[in-house]
Amino acid sequence: MNSSPIDFFPIVIQFFVAVGFVGLTMFVTHIIGPRLSTKKKLKPFESGVESIGNARQPFAIKYFLTAILFVLFDVEVIFLYPYAINFLDLGMSGLITMLLFMGLLLCGLIYVIRSGALDWE
Repeated sequence: MNSSPIDFFPIVIQFFVAVGFVGLTMFVTHIIGPRLSTKKKLKPFESGVESIGNARQPFAIKYFLTAILFVLFDVEVIFLYPYAINFLDLGMSGLITMLLFMGLLLCGLIYVIRSGALDWE
């Protein structure tokens, strides 16, 4: 199937409408928004708790590593949904592909556990 540039015109229009909406919204909120900048308003505020000390304290890398691993394995699980929907249509080749995918995912999880990335000592 050959497509011509005119086939993409609705996408271009939608892009410009979205960019225009974002720009217009930012402009209008800047114009009608409050302009009062008192010392109390500029003070950091977090969930009703007063700020104490410097917020630039170093965190252990374990927090970030755990978060990244969670996102990684969470996103991988999303790939199971299309397979579950098309289970009967994919047949034996789909089953083999999914078993390979799950095997690779399991190997990654075993590597993460053996490397000690989830140890909280």
